Amino acid sequence: MEVKVYNQDGKEVGTTVLAPDLFEVEPNEAVVHQYIVNLLARQRQGNAATKTRNAVRGGGRKPWRQKGTGRARAGTIRSPLWRGGGTVHGPQPRSYGSRFPRRMKRLAIASVLSSKAKAEEIKVVDKLELAEFKTKAMQDILGKLEVAGRKTLILDDGRNEKLYYSVRNLPRVNYALAQMANGYDLMNHDVVLFTQAGLQKAQEVFGS
Repeated sequence: MEVKVYNQDGKEVGTTVLAPDLFEVEPNEAVVHQYIVNLLARQRQGNAATKTRNAVRGGGRKPWRQKGTGRARAGTIRSPLWRGGGTVHGPQPRSYGSRFPRRMKRLAIASVLSSKAKAEEIKVVDKLELAEFKTKAMQDILGKLEVAGRKTLILDDGRNEKLYYSVRNLPRVNYALAQMANGYDLMNHDVVLFTQAGLQKAQEVFGS
């Protein structure tokens, strides 16, 4: 698949070919669903915790002797049966994610990118260079590229500080490294705007 390449003034400067193994695969909705569920599960903090009987303060001595009192035997006042005692089978810190095969991850991302390409929601710009940290300048560039007002994900190769700080105050625009892109962010934006370097990096990392 061939797409147009624009400069940051919005003028067409050429074309580029999108890798078929990343932008022309048959979307697999089942794998995408599994990938998104696993990704969101991994983002859960999982830090809820309760104290078991050995973590509750106090209860170091036996409340009363074992026999002869007429009461039930007890070894500690921090037993789960007692008020103020420990919790049985309560939540403990854990990871909610599970292992997800690399090939399935690549298939999920390729499925999302292929859907975007088919819907003409992939744009390529030769480069994005700003003279200073300026949100207004970035907003003007997005307007010239005809993506202003649309939820846009910008993917570039390497950390571009001026681009990062110029984008972060725009409410519907996000910036990320191409090699760190994930299927949820790709799906959650109306347009994916690649720089040429970012496109090449994404094809190297996620292509087969």
